[in-house]
Amino acid sequence: MNLVWKTMTRQLHFIHLAYGVRIHAFVLMSNHFHLIARAPEGNLSEAMQFFMSETGKDLRDWSDRINRTYGSRFHRSLISSPLYYLHAYKYVYRNPIEAGICKSVEDYEFSSLKGLLGEGPIEVPIFDDGNWENWESRTQTLNWLNTQPDRGSWEQVQKALKKEVFKLARQNNRPSVLENDAL
Repeated sequence: MNLVWKTMTRQLHFIHLAYGVRIHAFVLMSNHFHLIARAPEGNLSEAMQFFMSETGKDLRDWSDRINRTYGSRFHRSLISSPLYYLHAYKYVYRNPIEAGICKSVEDYEFSSLKGLLGEGPIEVPIFDDGNWENWESRTQTLNWLNTQPDRGSWEQVQKALKKEVFKLARQNNRPSVLENDAL
């Protein structure tokens, strides 16, 4: 994982500089990664194609593999509102907890959150999204990230992230309860 992390963070720096991609959150899991980013120049597909191609080459070289590294091209979901962004943000950083790897978001080693919190080097070029300014304190933000949402809400966000445009499903012809709540 350390080698994969170094490869990924190096290429994230490159796409940040070469493509102008603004990275807001990154979490590396053992078999996938989560990235929240935006591309003001409208070139996210090109940047991600480069990122996955270069990280794939490096990982194949280091592991003496000849097959593809990734099962498919990347999947993206357009996040169109600040509330939806908060749902996705919490989903990304809580993923290691939900997988049973750690007990709190700040404990996971392969996350851009460590650098953002000042608990390690900033290895991922994080673009300030103002997300941490909306909270009274760092403790409050971490409490929010570490609070487990109910299973139904978590599954709604998970399904919304699989769509081309992040959209919470309506329930009984009414908006989701998550439309007014950031989990």
